[in-house]
Amino acid sequence: MRKPVVAIVGRPNVGKSTLFNALAGERISIVKDTPGVTRDRIYADVTWLDYEFTMIDTGGIEMDTGDAMMKEMREQAVVAIETADVILFMTDVRQGLLDADAKVADLLRRSKKPIVLAVNKVDSFEKFMPDVYEFYQLGLGDPIPLSASSRLGLGDMLDAIAAYFPKMETEQEEETLPRIAVVGKPNVGKSSLINRLVGEKRVIVSDIAGTTRDAIDTRVTFGGKEYIFIDTAGLRRKSKVKEELERFSIIRAVAAVERADVVIVMIDATEGVTEQDAKIAGIAHDRGKGIIIAVNKWDAIEKNDKTMYEHRDKIRQVLSFMPYAKILFLSVRTGQRVNTIYENIDAVMENNAMRVATGVLNEIVTEAVAMQQPPSDKGRRLKIFYATQVAVKPPTFVIFVNDRELMHFSYVRYLENRIREAFGFEGTSLKFIIRERKDD
Repeated sequence: MRKPVVAIVGRPNVGKSTLFNALAGERISIVKDTPGVTRDRIYADVTWLDYEFTMIDTGGIEMDTGDAMMKEMREQAVVAIETADVILFMTDVRQGLLDADAKVADLLRRSKKPIVLAVNKVDSFEKFMPDVYEFYQLGLGDPIPLSASSRLGLGDMLDAIAAYFPKMETEQEEETLPRIAVVGKPNVGKSSLINRLVGEKRVIVSDIAGTTRDAIDTRVTFGGKEYIFIDTAGLRRKSKVKEELERFSIIRAVAAVERADVVIVMIDATEGVTEQDAKIAGIAHDRGKGIIIAVNKWDAIEKNDKTMYEHRDKIRQVLSFMPYAKILFLSVRTGQRVNTIYENIDAVMENNAMRVATGVLNEIVTEAVAMQQPPSDKGRRLKIFYATQVAVKPPTFVIFVNDRELMHFSYVRYLENRIREAFGFEGTSLKFIIRERKDD
């Protein structure tokens, strides 16, 4: 099941970014006492007990304002509310319950989304609890007192948020169908690809970058199999972003990738692979999804017998962190190689869900160790006791060693390459967990 999305919303300067940074475990959002300093939503993955979710930090909501920037930030927050599965509404106990809080509460109620009400800056429960009770007037249930800066009360708040997660499971039929997210920069042909696959114009196609703002699900049947394609808003560099709704598209892409089994990263052959493509592909790579790189507009390229190899080498160079990704050269306009997408999706999904027997896996690891001796430090050499696969989507392996510190990244990469040579795993990342076990 995909990770739920939780949006932190509220008036400016109630401590949303401070809370976000405390939960994310690092200082991602700028924290300043000037209202409106968080102008972009930032996202982060959060783990609480057995739950994992994607968290969005938003700019403050000012319902009655003539300031252009504050209006834009309000629009950003509205899109965050639409995207989220659960809304965390933050207020400030020191400022008390304001008229502006009530107006934000009305906006949130209209969303029909689950709402958790948090009252921030409660540094002393004994001192501030009488003031917390005032927030019952919002009619949003029990207010949860906390202090983001002191990290007090975060557990109760997270428990309240997580209580809504099991209710968001989709129908079993929907869960079993392959889900394919189509991501990429604006105007590379994402919507055109889905229209070509469907055989009818289901998604708006325009030369204006950013036409598609929402993630759109489209069910397609091919060869007796059903697939769900998720079209996403185009991702563009921040320096070129003018409209706030477009800037928010990266959050939509994150949510779409989270729901997908396979991600198709579309690249414009006429532009070549760019650093922005690498950032987009990195979202899917970090989440362990199956990945297909589709190089579109291949019909517009002048070719010789080396053109495809040159483009492939350039892609491998820029996307060096994912050498396993499948690369397809196609033209959505002419239909060239478009239908090969299905067989590649099936192959990648099969690899992403592949399981390797422990005995066979350890034969490969033992052979790899014999071919290249493990690293050592100060006379102590790394010993690999055994390996086992513990999960799929992505395939995840635990390797038991005598000393975790001796397991250098380069040796993990070496073992990964040997495992890939033996079992394939094309189109999917592999995850390795190193566990320490003392020598017998």
